[in-house]
This record gives sequence, C-alpha cells and structure tokens, in this order.
Amino acid sequence: MAENLLIVHGGGPTAVLNASLYGAVKEAKKSGKLEHIYGAENGTGGVLEERFLELGNIPEEKLKLLLQTPGTAIGTSRDPIWQEDYEKMADILVKKKIKYVLFNGGNGTMDTCGKLHKTCQARNLDIRVMGIPKTTDNDIAVTDHSPGFGSAARYIAACTEELCADVRSLPIHVVVMEASGRNAGWITAASALAGEKGYGPDLIYLPERPFDEEQFIKDVEEKLKEKSGIVVVASEGLTDKEGKPVVKPVFKTERATYFGDVSSHLANLVIQKLGYKARGEKPGLLGRASIGLQSPVDCQEAQLAGEKACRAALQGESGKMVAFRRVSEAPYKVEDFLVDIDEVMMYERTMPEEFINEKGNGVTQAFLDWCRPLIGEELPDMVSFNSFMGKK
Repeated sequence: MAENLLIVHGGGPTAVLNASLYGAVKEAKKSGKLEHIYGAENGTGGVLEERFLELGNIPEEKLKLLLQTPGTAIGTSRDPIWQEDYEKMADILVKKKIKYVLFNGGNGTMDTCGKLHKTCQARNLDIRVMGIPKTTDNDIAVTDHSPGFGSAARYIAACTEELCADVRSLPIHVVVMEASGRNAGWITAASALAGEKGYGPDLIYLPERPFDEEQFIKDVEEKLKEKSGIVVVASEGLTDKEGKPVVKPVFKTERATYFGDVSSHLANLVIQKLGYKARGEKPGLLGRASIGLQSPVDCQEAQLAGEKACRAALQGESGKMVAFRRVSEAPYKVEDFLVDIDEVMMYERTMPEEFINEKGNGVTQAFLDWCRPLIGEELPDMVSFNSFMGKK
C-alpha cells in the first residue's frame, strides 16, 4: 500500500529552515518506502486547501540549493487553527494517503503538531506526526538551542562588531540597535560576542528584566563619562515593571506582534534627557534572512534535525520533537534526542538568571561560553591605530 509524507513549515522563516527541509527530503528519499514526498504550500493553510508540492522528484543539484537559500522554499504561515481544522486536516491526510507529517517551526507550530497528533490518535488513525524545531528567538523549551538561532546570533554579533568599529571611528553619538526577540533575549544577548574581538556593545537590555527608563539614562550617562561614542543593543520586546511595552505595538494578532520602534524611542530619550546626539538602528528581518552570515554549525544541525525527525517518523515515532542536548562546550558537542511534544507545546524558554549580569544591562561569561560555539567560526579580527575614544 502506498505511503506518503508531508512536510509543513510554520511561523517566521530563518536562514536555515530550508536546511531542515533538505535533511527531511533527503532522508525520505533514501528510505525508498514513499510514493510521494509532499510540501504544504504556505503552511497549514496549504494543508487545508490541499495545495501540495511534489518534492520527491526534485534533482539533487537543485535540492542542494536549499542549504544556501534563506526563508522557506515551500512557504510558511501563521494561520490560526481550530479543532475543526484539525479534524479536516486528518480527513485530508487519510484521503491523500499521507501517513507521515513533519511540522517544522517554533512554539506555535509545535502546538499545532501536538494537537494534530492527538486528533489522529483519538480517531485511531495510523498517522505519525513529528516536530522539527525552528526559531531565531531560541525560545523552544527543553532543547539546548534551536536551529535558526545560531545564524541569527552570528548576524547580530557581526553587525554589532561592525557598528562598534564605526562608532569608535567617529565617537560623537549614542547608537541604539534594536534586536529581535519578543519575550526572550537570546538574540539581543548574542551581540555581546562582538566584545570578544574588542568591538562590543556598551550596554545590553533584555526583555527578561523590566526596563527602567531612568536607570537607562543613568547607565548611558555613566558610559558617556568614559567615552563620547557608545553602542546600546536593546530587545524589541522591552517592557516596564508593569509588563507594558516601552513602545506601544503598532499591530498585534493572536501570535504575531509588530513592535513599535524601540531603538528610535531610546535614542530620542537620550536626546531629550541628556541633550546628546543619538540615533536608532534596526536590522529587522535582515537578521533572519542573511545567508552571508549563516552559521555553518546552525546549518548542519538544522539539516540533522530534519533527517532525525523524518527517520523517527518512518520508524513509528509520533507526537515528539527532535531536540539537542549539549555534551560539552570545549570541544563543542551535542547529541540529539526525542522529547514528547507535550513538553514543548507553547512553553517559552527565556534567558536564565545566570546568563544576565546583576545590573540587568549586560550578560555574563557563562552566556558567552554557551553561545560562542553556535555561531561557527570566529568573527573577523579588526584593527584600529587610533587610541582616542572621545574621553572627556
């Protein structure tokens, strides 16, 4: 009897989401037991509308381009899904003889993965549903880290290093760079890796700690006593002690929030409170779309996650997600394992206290040691012959 497999992408793309797709398709083709390897066109909406892309007959030379293509080659979505949708999905899977489903995404997608698994279970359907982790925010529970984060971390670290070199060259203002991260500050924190090359940020503000505008101004004022040009990295998800965003979101849906311009807001505070020149920078989507700064470690692990999820499904596993456990940091080594999807569905993993400094305006050495291996090769060395830092 013919058996088919379906791969579904959900949520925001990453620089290595297609690497997981490559790993899953390669493993599925290698099995030799599938008649069709499908990709859902634009996520769950594509499943419900039966828009399936045939991936099994794509030649290797074209398939391998996935490893150097950002975004997702099959499309993704953030569609809200209700129980009647899961029932309809199950009907479609039966109709299309799809026995294996791989969901590749973040917290919301793992929730979808778990609910479809339970729907199929309740109906005694022989359908295996597995999760492949993906998120730049690194906020999926249980796993040491998620594919997508390493590349986003490398991007923000490299951009910070370059920005700090620029500000050091013309130390006349405060520059605030805004980093992605709704409630988890992993990407923002990764900017500190630039400091290991001597061009790191002066202040870092994470969403895990309430943001105090008065303390922020004091922090900036203290730094400006040391030098006249400083760099601040701040999370887009900063909230005050009452949990309110420091800048009102411009748009919000059930799962997605379009944040206001935090970097410009903080730069304006410096101008207004200190009368000092300041400006905001916001890489935005570039931070998840850069192949030029893709982490090779991230790419390899994303591919591995796709392979392992596919293999586990074909071997009879269901209702689980591929996760990573760190074995050692020096040398860096991880091992993969399967975790029950119930343990990760909609649970958000934030930065632990031991990774944040006491003042709440930077990170600890423990975080740097943890994060460094994920970005791949070291950032480039830079040089300056100018010792003037604008000290007053």
